[in-house]
Amino acid sequence: MTRSDSVGVGVIGAGYISSIYLENLCDRFDNVQVLGVADLVPDRARAQADRFSVRAMTVEELLEHPDIEIVVNLTVPAAHGHVGLQAIEAGKAIYNEKPLAVTQADAHRMLDLARQRGVRVGAAPDTFLGGGLQTARSLLDDGAIGTPVAATGAMLTPGHERWHPNPDFYYQPGGGPLFDMGPYYLTALLSLLGPVARVSGTASTSYGERTIGSGPRTGETITVDTPTHVVTSLEFASGPVGSLITSFDVHDTCGSSLILYGTTGSMRLPDPNTFDGPVELLRVGADTWEPVPLRFGQTENCRGLGVSDLAESLRAGSSHRASGDMAAHVVDIMHGTLDSAAHGRRVSIASTFDRPSPLVSQEIGH
Repeated sequence: MTRSDSVGVGVIGAGYISSIYLENLCDRFDNVQVLGVADLVPDRARAQADRFSVRAMTVEELLEHPDIEIVVNLTVPAAHGHVGLQAIEAGKAIYNEKPLAVTQADAHRMLDLARQRGVRVGAAPDTFLGGGLQTARSLLDDGAIGTPVAATGAMLTPGHERWHPNPDFYYQPGGGPLFDMGPYYLTALLSLLGPVARVSGTASTSYGERTIGSGPRTGETITVDTPTHVVTSLEFASGPVGSLITSFDVHDTCGSSLILYGTTGSMRLPDPNTFDGPVELLRVGADTWEPVPLRFGQTENCRGLGVSDLAESLRAGSSHRASGDMAAHVVDIMHGTLDSAAHGRRVSIASTFDRPSPLVSQEIGH
């Protein structure tokens, strides 16, 4: 049974990322209670269940549990759509790891089915709810850079096969730098600037094979079957234009950058894969960037913050911030980019969403 003041949660997928979710959902956020964890590999579910003092379940048991209101779907990206639809069909709210789904069809099928069943859809990343990007949101809303006119972002690495022992899925359709890391950058920009009306893209695949650099498969080569350097041009419905480069092909020292430009200044944003800062301003007439103290907490690795916010909204009847509508919009942008790159045309984005309200109190789950 759940505590009377909490929302019952079940976790499907007991892989690497489940540890930080379970740690936070079990110990950090008081408004949720993890009732079970399931995985297609039962031993993996049992190991995480024992570690976090929760019950190991089959997927079927978890979906049938009457006290589980939210299913946190931490399966591999290719399974996000299938498992999410199963949970919604069972009458559960769903919170998917990013991306919401690999295909546009699955992403929007989840939203449609959720409306029919009267349940909610949420999705990672929730890093935009952390103290770093919420400080940026507060500054933007206060007019610190005037009216936004442009944005640039870059995520540049030589590729994940250097450190990941089983990197195959990063180099197949639904992977690549855009689908793997793009959701962090796009979600950060969308949470600040709102929906995108049109996109255009260019893409390339610099290397047909990759060599695994760590683990028992060191030296094994894998085939690359998806673009590994992608440039996305974004036309925001509110007026600004933006560009995002995501790459597994380059050796670069900056790694990550995200900047907003406005009529009276510019703002450097934190790495959107983190919850903290730094945040910096360059005001018109100034020669140097000015560090800005963070205005809010939640700066540690708070993965699961979006789940807690979803739980809060279920009890309060309010809108949750890491919404399925925004996550589906991200999926549409990414597919639109690759479609544009393949066919040499601008692509209109039909979906939209309501820009999430700021997390003013930073007291979710406490």
